Amino acid sequence: MNRPNPAIVAQAAVRRLPRAALALFCLAYVLPGFIGRAPWRSDDITAFGYMAALASGATAWMSPQIMGISPEVNALLPFWLGAWAIQLAPSWVDADFAARIPFIGMLIVTLMGTWYGTYQLARSPQAQPLPFAFGGEALPTDYARALADGALLALIACLGLAQPAHETTPILAQLGFSALAFYGFAAFPNRRSLPLLATAIGLGGLVLSGAPTLAVLLGLGGSLTLLLDKGEGPAEVRAARLQAATLTTLTLLAASIASALQLWRWRIALPPTAGETWLGIGNLLVWFTWPAWPLALWTLWRWRRHLLRYLSRPSRHLALPLWFVLITLGTTLATASPARTLLLALPALATLAAFALPTLERTVAALIDWFTLLFFSGCAFVIWLVWVAMQTGVPWQPAANVERLAPGFVPSFSGAPFLIALGASGAWLWLVKWRAGRHRAAIWKSMVLPAGGAALCWLLLMTLWLPLLNYARSYVPLVHRTLLAMRSVQPGDCAYHLGLTVGQITALEFHGALLIKPVGDAAKCRWLIVNRDIIGPATAAFDLTAWTLSSEQRHPTDNNDNLLIYQR
Repeated sequence: MNRPNPAIVAQAAVRRLPRAALALFCLAYVLPGFIGRAPWRSDDITAFGYMAALASGATAWMSPQIMGISPEVNALLPFWLGAWAIQLAPSWVDADFAARIPFIGMLIVTLMGTWYGTYQLARSPQAQPLPFAFGGEALPTDYARALADGALLALIACLGLAQPAHETTPILAQLGFSALAFYGFAAFPNRRSLPLLATAIGLGGLVLSGAPTLAVLLGLGGSLTLLLDKGEGPAEVRAARLQAATLTTLTLLAASIASALQLWRWRIALPPTAGETWLGIGNLLVWFTWPAWPLALWTLWRWRRHLLRYLSRPSRHLALPLWFVLITLGTTLATASPARTLLLALPALATLAAFALPTLERTVAALIDWFTLLFFSGCAFVIWLVWVAMQTGVPWQPAANVERLAPGFVPSFSGAPFLIALGASGAWLWLVKWRAGRHRAAIWKSMVLPAGGAALCWLLLMTLWLPLLNYARSYVPLVHRTLLAMRSVQPGDCAYHLGLTVGQITALEFHGALLIKPVGDAAKCRWLIVNRDIIGPATAAFDLTAWTLSSEQRHPTDNNDNLLIYQR
């Protein structure tokens, strides 16, 4: 027999996760990936290029361009934030790190928005645990805090969050603003001024970050959720209508801003029809949102009566995150970059996962712990093994694999990253020991190992493997090879370009201190750098007879990233 409320939670099960430990844990996840690395190829360095161009005054603030190339995403605010950070940073701070500082804040806002949004939803009457006959059930505030802790841990545990959440791209800004709007909608029935401000900033930020359609859909759905979540009395009904009208007005205002700035762009593609494409999207959904998605499905099953109660009054603590997830999933199927769009579903998905924690049986929780322990311990062991092989050559097979995949890479030892990685590994062992020990059960305990394991592996990658990843994923080795091929070139010298991407242009200017000019510019440059992929069209549109091919340089880890270097 199914109970009306599936959550049966005693006060002993909602003990507080120490705030200092939680804050340090979040910082240990947030900071690695922002510190010490070079801008990575594709979206990361491309976005940095627009930020640097804005900061130097090389392009207009309302329509950023590099060599006449506009951003793929019609975003403004993320580029502004990075440019302002570059301008305000002292001279001894590298421009690429300065541009990351606002995005560190965006990731922190994402974590905080998820925690506080879940906290507010868990305090709603429909989300409260079943009262006991003689008392002893969890107090509302303690219960909400425990579920919020579980949601935060579930978000960090999501495998797909790590890399895109540590890059300076518009999608991270969209993630932060969507989490802020999520908190605003969740908290609006309980409070007024702060949630209203959070919603306004969240929806406006989404519009200015290249997602006006998503902002409008999330805003209208959130308003409808508030309207349906009305009480029984006339005063409660009027209050719900006023709240929904207020948030609908904010949504329409955000849409007006998008229209005034001409930010609407039709980038929707038809859903894929090929079976292989659907299979790829399915695989992406499984691993990208793990372990939140199975817990979210369990939540929908166990709380199904609350979700569908009378069909006109679904419980807000389920309907609101479910709306955010469904809208994002629909957008994922209709965009050309599903992995990055799916990132926006993670905060709401983690919230749904948190409401499964009070309903998990002991055997399911034990299964989660054992799988997590084996998976992340194995990943950490492989990371350490490959690092030892890079440093010593033993065992030889991992060392040979690194040499084959990253030819020319020279390993180096750094004491500080090694000590950080060693300390993180020791903390993981302590966490496993703590989880296996006998202690009072807390409903967030099942998310401790998944979140700890995900944070451990990300930190190990960003310390032990960071030199290798910089070599493989940045343009630094390609730029160095190009400068060696351009004999006697000096910092500040100019070179024409033909067909280079924004990322390649940015890399040559930032890492190589070259001045890249379009062909036909009045500057008298002795060098011409051509993207190998467009050599056919380039030959037809541009006369190369006055130039001599000096060399061809390719990225050591990507055969498709080739540059042809011509000399006059």
